[in-house]
Amino acid sequence: MTPLVEIERLGRVLAITLNRPDKRNALNREMSEAIVEAVEAAESDSGIGAILLAAQGAVFCAGMDLAEAVSPEANELTAIHARLFTLGARLTKPIVCAVRGPAIAGGLGLVANAHVVVAAHGSTFGLTEIRIGMWPYTVYRAVEAALGARRTLELTLSSKIFNTPEALAWGLVHEVLPSFELDDRALTIASTLSEASTETIQRGLRFTNASRGLSDAQAMELALQMRSENFGSLDFEEGVKAFREKRAPRWPSRS
Repeated sequence: MTPLVEIERLGRVLAITLNRPDKRNALNREMSEAIVEAVEAAESDSGIGAILLAAQGAVFCAGMDLAEAVSPEANELTAIHARLFTLGARLTKPIVCAVRGPAIAGGLGLVANAHVVVAAHGSTFGLTEIRIGMWPYTVYRAVEAALGARRTLELTLSSKIFNTPEALAWGLVHEVLPSFELDDRALTIASTLSEASTETIQRGLRFTNASRGLSDAQAMELALQMRSENFGSLDFEEGVKAFREKRAPRWPSRS
């Protein structure tokens, strides 16, 4: 049986590919659990430095599986979304997302949880839940972090589909390129991130996640504390030494 989510290690990159194109890659429980388990396992795997999320077919992801959403066990079946749509805010391995085609509702939630997003020309995005009498509860916070409060509220109320130029201008997407270049570019970005100092990226993402919602004074206190830890790290020592010696660093945290 063909897996609904393909998982492959490409050097230090863990590639996760949605593989339910006949259902527009709609997220059922099996797919959601597979994504969460793979990403959470990668968090503690020193051999993985970055995660690449992509999809097979013409649609990146159409959101949650409505067959599950209307079932009597809907709450039980979709409980995994609490973990799925907080991956970017909880974990400290960078997630790169390659979007080709529509990323709608929960699909947009996956995109918003990524740290770096590249999209093919012609891809589209939207929070369309209101059309079926639903609010995008579980993805809302991640999308709001990516797009801002007023933009997210307007998109939720209007259920408007927006395009790649808008996604780029609003900061949801970082690069837009021809479809035939998408996979190579996304893998290049993920591979580059995977070769950086693991310790530095993890500490930096912990700071990013922990500082959200803090006051300026609290965020600065946290920044000074974590910078002090960084100053005392072996990776920082090696990074400075490598810079002075004009060579590539050999990160102790990768040993």
